[in-house]
Amino acid sequence: MTNKIQTIGMMETMLKEINKAGGIEASAIGSRDGLLICTTLSDQNHAEIFVAMSATMIGAAETASAELGKGIPELTIVESGTGKIIGTGAGPKALLLVMAGPDANLGLVLFEMKKASEKIRYLLG
Repeated sequence: MTNKIQTIGMMETMLKEINKAGGIEASAIGSRDGLLICTTLSDQNHAEIFVAMSATMIGAAETASAELGKGIPELTIVESGTGKIIGTGAGPKALLLVMAGPDANLGLVLFEMKKASEKIRYLLG
């Protein structure tokens, strides 16, 4: 049990580091089937919806891309006038998700997400 608690703690620390990148509003780690693992969102219900809908979006993007012969996408980005939702795989078991404002430094956000996703992949095996 302690190992699981330590792993969650390390992932929460990674999310806090990601949130320091300019323009990040919230971040989360979820399972590929849409279950919340950890988040920086204070509203648990909102966090669960964010993870579930993002996992569905990423799964659809991966299926479409694979069916069209383009392989599995590394990133899924949804951009609106009020912000961005960015998702990436973090190994076979998890997804790393970020909500960013419209003026977020996308290069910095993606750099931080890449580092964190590699750590998450290692932690979750």
